[in-house]
Amino acid sequence: MDHDIDGLHHVGHLVRDMDQALDRYRRLGFSLPGPAYPVLGEPPEPFGVGNTHAYFPGNFVELVTVAGSGRVPGDARLIPLKAPSERLTALKEAVRGTAANLEACLRRFEGVHILMFDAQDIDGAAARLAAARVGHGGVHAAQRPVETADGTRMEPVRYLEIDGIGPGRVPEGRVGLAANDRASAGISHPNGAHGLVECVLCVADDALDEAERRYERYLGRTARRDGPVRVFELGGEARVTLAAASGLDELLPGESAAALPGFVAYAVGVNDAARTERLLRAGGIPLGRTSAGELVVPARAAFGAAIIFRETGRP
Repeated sequence: MDHDIDGLHHVGHLVRDMDQALDRYRRLGFSLPGPAYPVLGEPPEPFGVGNTHAYFPGNFVELVTVAGSGRVPGDARLIPLKAPSERLTALKEAVRGTAANLEACLRRFEGVHILMFDAQDIDGAAARLAAARVGHGGVHAAQRPVETADGTRMEPVRYLEIDGIGPGRVPEGRVGLAANDRASAGISHPNGAHGLVECVLCVADDALDEAERRYERYLGRTARRDGPVRVFELGGEARVTLAAASGLDELLPGESAAALPGFVAYAVGVNDAARTERLLRAGGIPLGRTSAGELVVPARAAFGAAIIFRETGRP
């Protein structure tokens, strides 16, 4: 059966202090450019949301913060917020709305609050979701800057957000689909990471079946069941895993969810896990193991989201 969703597009990791998080991510071996902050006024002041990305071929991990929360990193890129005068007020309100949504997420916990799936046939996916009575805000077009080995370029992206408890929001945060130019080559990371391959959602035990049904409708496929765990295979190495709170320790020993439902971890593929481990240990990074024996940086050492390093082939 053909599927209109065939991977993970990105996860969004919300942090309170971008400067500290950026330092930690770089010590984890990720290459990230200086974060971009929209600015207003004279002298220019950061406004709205700041973000940066660990780019891989075809997907990425996003670090996001609310402007005014924590120190602005010294290598931040300050981007004047510009629009025709008749549209500037509306743009400011939209940016304020995004920042307010992220602040609400941060009040729940610091960690991953955004999960976007890769859907190259996003129009077909939008039609399938509507037929399955999954509310969404329709397909929108935008552009985003992408760091490549040849420098920064603008890349077109089309996306939609699934509606649940509010526009563009489901109980665990922001979930949606995105389609972009697959020509993105990503950049080299010292830890050897070459792709986003998994996101783990933890839910209350009595909510597991309902969450499974929701994600069946989102993804157009059924899950593989393994006790208190449900795994949706998305093609290749990519998957999304739902875990009941009582079974999370079996999957990720020592981990717990700060709030339910909530994304608790994500995994990146690496070519040589032993090499990655040596780099992390040399940097003094606390390490653990998943129940499958995979290398993991615990959430307490990674601003609320456990990071799994999985040895896989390149995409």
